[in-house]
Amino acid sequence: MESAHILQTITEVLRDILHQPNLVLTENSSAEDVERWDSLAQVNLVMTLERHYRIRFSLGEIKRLRNVGEMVALIAAKTGSK
Repeated sequence: MESAHILQTITEVLRDILHQPNLVLTENSSAEDVERWDSLAQVNLVMTLERHYRIRFSLGEIKRLRNVGEMVALIAAKTGSK
């Protein structure tokens, strides 16, 4: 699975969670840049992505994420994607 596809999946999930159908994310996007992306939205995002990709994030991995690009890279590494 390509990074672009992972980014699109994250965008779609976050659009649903935040009720923002026109949300556009880039690899540099972070919770600080997106309206209503708070800690509850983060938990929902992580849980949804874990279910979708059938992976688990450790608490340390989640804490180290600084932007969407790092989340894409982490998912790619856990799923064996490029």
